[in-house]
Amino acid sequence: MGINIVDKRDNPKGKSSPNRQKLLKRIGHKIKKAMPDIIKKSNVKDLTSSKKGVKIPVKGINEPQFGYEGGSGDNKRVHPGNKEYTTGDKIKKPRGGDGERGQKGSNDPTVTEDDFTISISREEFLEYFFEDLELPDMVKKHLNSVVDFKQRRAGFTNAGSPNRLNVVKSYKNSMSRKMATSIFYDKKIKETEDKLKDTTLTQDKVDELIKELKKLINMKTSVNFMEEIDLQYNNYEQYPVPVTSAVMFCIMDVSASMGEKEKDISKRFFMLLYMFLTKQYERIEIVFIRHHTQAKEVDEDEFFNSRESGGTIVLPALELMDKIITDKYSTDWNIYAAQASDGDVWDNADAISCGDLLRDKLLNKIQYMVYIEIARMRYSNLWEQYQNVSGNVNNFKTGKIQDNTEIWDVFKDFFKKRVKE
Repeated sequence: MGINIVDKRDNPKGKSSPNRQKLLKRIGHKIKKAMPDIIKKSNVKDLTSSKKGVKIPVKGINEPQFGYEGGSGDNKRVHPGNKEYTTGDKIKKPRGGDGERGQKGSNDPTVTEDDFTISISREEFLEYFFEDLELPDMVKKHLNSVVDFKQRRAGFTNAGSPNRLNVVKSYKNSMSRKMATSIFYDKKIKETEDKLKDTTLTQDKVDELIKELKKLINMKTSVNFMEEIDLQYNNYEQYPVPVTSAVMFCIMDVSASMGEKEKDISKRFFMLLYMFLTKQYERIEIVFIRHHTQAKEVDEDEFFNSRESGGTIVLPALELMDKIITDKYSTDWNIYAAQASDGDVWDNADAISCGDLLRDKLLNKIQYMVYIEIARMRYSNLWEQYQNVSGNVNNFKTGKIQDNTEIWDVFKDFFKKRVKE
């Protein structure tokens, strides 16, 4: 028995894009389940590498395979092909007994499934990563210095480039014109024919009416199928779009009390936040602030890679954020903030001052703020102050993280999509 292979694909480099999309759709929920392990095991830099894909182990995937029903004779079917086969090739029935040995036999009745590893691109990975997340309470605010325009359909026009010709509309115009013209000539023809029925007409008058009738019939049949007046082109116009402008403040504690584990957790959290913002939003600015006893605005590279350290005072970081907001970001901006610390402040007065500054000033200026505490088994003075603040407002949330496995759950809780009221 032979199988006729017909390769119906039209994709470069022997890859089947539609088949890949179907596969990703089938295993999307399994990819999402694997996210926490990826964050835990992957290097921080690997998560943002544009050159590397992401390999994800998933279970319970039945791989596509060839199959045919029993019977005799030649059967013609259409199967997904590949670059090794062309139309008309025949595949021999595989011999049995040559497969690789599986796992050692067992009398355990539990049904098991083979592991399946899929490699997805960074873009596909980020699509699954952030599809259910958003910045809360994003308000569209127009900045005078930033004007964005988009195109939209604006009916039809009688002139335009050939690529904008609307064939359907032009055809309808042509048919409407021909029908209207035909009705006019049909009416004239009928009137002339009715006149010819008059038996009292002279021969000269009859000849004149016949000549007029032939002229009308000729004019009716000579109407052009398409005239320039029928042509209709799609018309587009530019219109201003309100620009959603946002800024995110990333505030990271780099004091000596933050060990390598705590700093690694902080960097992983902020790396996720950075990927989320740059993937989901076209126009967003990110302000990086590092602090120990002093706070400093830094660039992205210094924020993630600098090894500078010192004592722990949190208030200067919040004061610096307040100053930057006042100096650079007006009320037309959607302002967000994310802060990470171990909560080990110099003294309780610093924690109280931070709580007061948030409650009385900062939270009135920003849309939303989150605080993660890379916690040991105790509660810090800063945590207690922030808890008091978050209990009385809707735009401030706190969360504790003890190891890498908890980063993703806390991140999702902070930025999950809210139900629009």
